[in-house]
Amino acid sequence: MKVIKPLFQIEKKPKKGLFAVEWVMLGYTVLTLLFMLVTYTKLQNPVSMLWGRFQAIAIMAAMWAVYRMAPCRLTRFCRIGAQLLLLSWWYPDTYEMNRILPNLDHIVAEKEQWLFGCQPALLFSQALPGTMVSELMNLGYTSYFPMIATVTIFYFLFRYEQFMQATFIILTAFFAYYVMFILLPVTGPQYYYQAVGLDQIAAGSFPNVHDYFLTLREALPTPGNANGIFHQMVVDAHTAGERPTAAFPSSHVGVSTILMLLAWQTKNRRFFCILMPFYVLLCLSTVYIYAHYAVDVIGGWVSALLLFFPLQYAYRRFAKE
Repeated sequence: MKVIKPLFQIEKKPKKGLFAVEWVMLGYTVLTLLFMLVTYTKLQNPVSMLWGRFQAIAIMAAMWAVYRMAPCRLTRFCRIGAQLLLLSWWYPDTYEMNRILPNLDHIVAEKEQWLFGCQPALLFSQALPGTMVSELMNLGYTSYFPMIATVTIFYFLFRYEQFMQATFIILTAFFAYYVMFILLPVTGPQYYYQAVGLDQIAAGSFPNVHDYFLTLREALPTPGNANGIFHQMVVDAHTAGERPTAAFPSSHVGVSTILMLLAWQTKNRRFFCILMPFYVLLCLSTVYIYAHYAVDVIGGWVSALLLFFPLQYAYRRFAKE
């Protein structure tokens, strides 16, 4: 009862307008609409993209209306939850825009070769092909969305005074990554290696594939035991929503790093330590399963730090709710 009762208590000073993160979503919508306006004749599915934006705004308006009728913690959580769920629609939408731009995988792969003297994504799973290792890696990769949900719910239940700030940081970081994915069309090893052939990659040859991914999106098979539970979960997730997009920087690494920073700021060390093994496995798994180049992981770490602290300051300075 101590947990349930506060969920339904009417707020004394309910928020009349939009939450800060809803303004961010609208800003992202306007920005991408401008991009679509400039590139409309090149887009493959402009009507469905426009319809999707209308639906996203309609959902936001509906959740705002529910909250205004009953402004409490539960309806506030539903507003934020709706934005989190919509991220699964916004993600593949980036592919519709970035595939009309010149592909940059050959540049990233060349930098990878220069930095490491090899292609870690090509060698990692080959060096450790065992079922136990592959299942651990796939477990790490599948822990991404559970980590987001866990940190969000932990703040809601146990750090409610920082809940809006934490979710603002998470959601705004996602939209920042989506902008990067549109402007930096890098598909990652699973698509680029498949497009040019593993023989060329192994030989250190990284040709420019130009607009190959405009119409084609065949990927390498996910490494690991096909009968493994977590392997199959990764395969199913890729089949359902993965596209040749979102490789540099790694949002899996970036967002999970932000989650770990938020977990640290709860001052609950047990909570932080419980998440840490999944975080480590997740960072490693992105390279192991061909989802990312190693430089994408580095980019994820750097971008997380560049986003986290400015977003935290921005919320405290301008967007406190």
